[in-house]
Amino acid sequence: MAQSLNKIMLIGRLGKDAETRFTTTNQSVTSFTLATDHSYKGKDGNWVNETTWHNIVAWSLTDYMKDALKKGKKVYVEGRLTKRDYTDKEGIKRFVTEVVSERLIPLDAREGDTSSSQQDFNREVSSAPSFEQHVNEPNNSVDENDDLPF
Repeated sequence: MAQSLNKIMLIGRLGKDAETRFTTTNQSVTSFTLATDHSYKGKDGNWVNETTWHNIVAWSLTDYMKDALKKGKKVYVEGRLTKRDYTDKEGIKRFVTEVVSERLIPLDAREGDTSSSQQDFNREVSSAPSFEQHVNEPNNSVDENDDLPF
């Protein structure tokens, strides 16, 4: 049996409000884009900021979580990278790379919270578990009592 790992962890800001659709079996699928930044010194010695956009897909989110996924909000996403293809309306085959979310944690302070939104990462993560959502995919056959994912 070959062992492998497909795990991605991102912290970034939503590019637009999340959109939720429903499958024919009435299961919700929420998608959004997440921007992450990378800074480096260019050849001229000045700092350059580079933004990467990620397509995120989450299955069966709670209403609270769907409402929290608004443009500009900071979120932690943990999941796995997937690729899929489809044929568009013009008959052209398209390829998409996405992160299938298995865990989401909003990192911005809740509305009405007077704490600073510039908290350090450790404080944000330690205060976030009550807002954390583990996402279940349809037909997920992983035994939650099993410590190994393979």
